Amino acid sequence: MGKELKVEFGRINQDNIEQLRKVNLACFPVQYQEKYYKDVSASVGEGLCKFAYWNGFVVGAASSRIEPINGSNGNTDEPKNDNESNEKRIYIMTLGVLAAYRGRTIGTQLIQSILDYFEENKNESPELKDVIEISLHVQISNDDAIKFYTEKFGFEKGEMVENYYRRIDPPHCYKLYKKVR
Repeated sequence: MGKELKVEFGRINQDNIEQLRKVNLACFPVQYQEKYYKDVSASVGEGLCKFAYWNGFVVGAASSRIEPINGSNGNTDEPKNDNESNEKRIYIMTLGVLAAYRGRTIGTQLIQSILDYFEENKNESPELKDVIEISLHVQISNDDAIKFYTEKFGFEKGEMVENYYRRIDPPHCYKLYKKVR
């Protein structure tokens, strides 16, 4: 583990979306579809999708979205209840840090910034008022990521989702989640 690097955050938008493509290609074993990049560049504000900059260079990125809890992707731990149909989650789609900068707390700073954004804006922001959890999916063999989210941020390991990933092995994942209300 290297020395902690203090990073600055910047918004991902249409003008710099190619940088996100480069980070994702360097960090992940899958290629993301064009819809993902359009959704990220169209996200509102800097709170949920952002780059980490160190000395002016992009060294990592996090992207997340707000989605309904019931019926959002067919995989949910939540019971369907008409009275709770407005409940939403922040879903972390990606967290990537370039290999040369890993182990320097950049991923921690990115996730903490999303949690902080929620805490600072949860009562004033219409988009966040119904958010009750933050969640993500992690490949079952990715022990480091599971440990990162559960030990550093208090996420809980939920159900295993079989055949979640199409082009990587193993294809199964766990849903990790953190209740925030």
